[in-house]
Amino acid sequence: MIETLEREGPPADRLPTNAEKIRKLPWSLFAAGTNTIFAQFTIMGPVFVLFLNTLGLSKTSIGFLLSFFPFFGLTALFTAPAVARFGFKRTYLTFWTARKFVTAGLLLTPWVLATFGAAAASVFVGVIVALFAICRAIGETGNYPWVQEYIPASVRGKYSASENTIATLASLLAVGVAGYVIGHFPGSHGFMVLMAFGVIFGLISVWGSSHLPGGAPVRGPVRSVPLRARLAAPAHNRDFLLYLFGAGLLTLVWTPLGSFLPLFMHDQVGLSDSQVVLLQTGSLIGGLISAYVWGWAADRYGSRPVMLSGMCLYATLPIFWLMMPRHSSLSMPAAVAIALVQGMVGLGWSIGAGRLLFVNLVPPEKKNDYMALHYAWMGAIGGLSTMLGGRLLDFTAGVSGRFAGVTLDPYTPMFVASFAVPVLAGVLLSRIKTGSRYSVTEFAGMFFQGNPLLAAESLIRYGRAQGEQATVSLTERLGEAKSPLTVEELLEALADPRFNVRFEAILAMSRLPAEARVIEALAEIVSQAEPALSVVAAWALGRLGDRRAIEPLREGLRSQYRSVRAHSARALGTLHDEELESDLLGRFLAEQDHGLRMAYASALGKLDTQEAAPALLEFLRTRQEPGSRAELALVLARLLGDEPHFIQLWRQMRHDPGTGLSQAVSALRRRLERSPLAEAASGLPACADAFAREDLAEGAARLSTLLGELPLGQIDTVSGAVLGECAARLNEFRAERLEYVLLALHALHALHGQTAQQAGME
Repeated sequence: MIETLEREGPPADRLPTNAEKIRKLPWSLFAAGTNTIFAQFTIMGPVFVLFLNTLGLSKTSIGFLLSFFPFFGLTALFTAPAVARFGFKRTYLTFWTARKFVTAGLLLTPWVLATFGAAAASVFVGVIVALFAICRAIGETGNYPWVQEYIPASVRGKYSASENTIATLASLLAVGVAGYVIGHFPGSHGFMVLMAFGVIFGLISVWGSSHLPGGAPVRGPVRSVPLRARLAAPAHNRDFLLYLFGAGLLTLVWTPLGSFLPLFMHDQVGLSDSQVVLLQTGSLIGGLISAYVWGWAADRYGSRPVMLSGMCLYATLPIFWLMMPRHSSLSMPAAVAIALVQGMVGLGWSIGAGRLLFVNLVPPEKKNDYMALHYAWMGAIGGLSTMLGGRLLDFTAGVSGRFAGVTLDPYTPMFVASFAVPVLAGVLLSRIKTGSRYSVTEFAGMFFQGNPLLAAESLIRYGRAQGEQATVSLTERLGEAKSPLTVEELLEALADPRFNVRFEAILAMSRLPAEARVIEALAEIVSQAEPALSVVAAWALGRLGDRRAIEPLREGLRSQYRSVRAHSARALGTLHDEELESDLLGRFLAEQDHGLRMAYASALGKLDTQEAAPALLEFLRTRQEPGSRAELALVLARLLGDEPHFIQLWRQMRHDPGTGLSQAVSALRRRLERSPLAEAASGLPACADAFAREDLAEGAARLSTLLGELPLGQIDTVSGAVLGECAARLNEFRAERLEYVLLALHALHALHGQTAQQAGME
């Protein structure tokens, strides 16, 4: 029976604080950069694959050797207990150092080759690789739980972005140097120079890692637990299993793709060894460009949508590799362009999957068990994939020809599988419930709503803003982008201690696409005892146009502040809350406050509350303020229908009342002459002539006389009530109240529409 440990972690007072962890993270970035140079110069980069090719190894043999790295990951199931007792940090540092000295043994390869021959050199390299893989497997068994411990979950995405940026810059340097060295040193000499320097950088990386906190040996009571019992928790975690199977499928097709792509570029596309090495610069620059965006998105929107988006984008790359030009002057530029995209989208999968694993799927208290199973599983799949990939390439060595304009070669089946298998993996990974409240389509849609470029530029500048005026200005720009990408910053601005920033944030939110968090934040402000902001928040909820805002706005109607009640009523009218019609009508009839009555009247107009017409006409008669009268006329026009027509009339007479009204009356006459109301049109020419001569009083009087001659008693609609009131008020006020002229013309227009419709029905 294989056994492990059940134990308690170190006491809380011995655990590093988040502040200490964050303070030490630069050492992790330093170690990542130097370790990247080690990997690129030695066993883990394309340099090593090209080195094995120069030794004359077959694709199957290369795949077999490369499979050592993942296959030895199975040892994690058996070494995890000892690693925990020895200490995660101590294990990592010990075996990471050991693998550097093992790697140094490769420097003896030319001597072994010259002394004992190619077969012995191949066996010697195989032994070195096996020893390296053992050290790597045991070291990473300690590293995974340690990494989960010393990187706070709150900055996991940003850290991953920073780490990838540092690693990318280091890789660019390493690839540039490697390409130069291989191109200028004949045979294996260039490889040996690179490996020697790689070992030095590897030892420097271990020194940098030694400064990181955490990873202490397990303390506390110890008792033996069967392996089956230890793996019971991760084996029954549905989301964790979906992750393992989904990631395993992708590893099965993508690992050989990454391992043998340098040989595809060399053998099929026609690139030289140095070009193949330099080709990595495209991928690295792509990663450098996108690292921050992916990391930022993972921390903000969750791991799952970032992971799945990166996976979907990466799965399309085989199509481009299949179609790229071969043995052409365009081969290298095309390969670099595809590599650039590869670097940009590959990080999406890497950062999203890594964050999902460390933050969402692995409980910290069971990290040793979960990580051991994960590392072993991925090792088994990775080793199998590399072996199968090499074997597949040897098996399909004779494939050639063209199909549908695509060149067929031994790598074609591998590319097809790399495109097709992610479909199944995506189905599994999309069923993971944890990791985000956003779906992939919702996440991707954020980058196609509003102006994402303005949003990105504003986000960067907002984070650097210092003074109040600058912050207010940038908050406004966040709203102008009309992008959901700016929601987090605007929510942060709502909590800013500066009133003007909070005020501007509410205005900016009104321009965003409606989403739950925006509505909830504005609803909370409506309910607060800060009327200066509550009224703007109520207005913003109305402008968003989402019916989820109705309930908080109804609460706003019960506010102790009249201004909040007024703006809530207007917003509810905008949202067409028809269930509130009778309540609003009752409030309008009972209210004494002018401002509130105006708000209720506006809402009743938008709700098309026909029974409110008599009370609204009476309210209009008693109002003296021009602005209030104009708004009330609009409210009544809404009850009549065809609001745009009324607005057009208002605009016509705004700057030149006489001419505008004359044109409106003439247009109305032409319509009425071809309708059942033709008799009523007989007096309109004289009315239009009076308005044209700027004799507004005479024009209003003639219009009043014309309305008085209409059979208003037979018009049992709002139009009849409005026309009757307009006739009386025009006779009383003449040209002093031009809103009655507009309202009368609009009512005749509406009546014409009603009679024409009735005639058509008959």
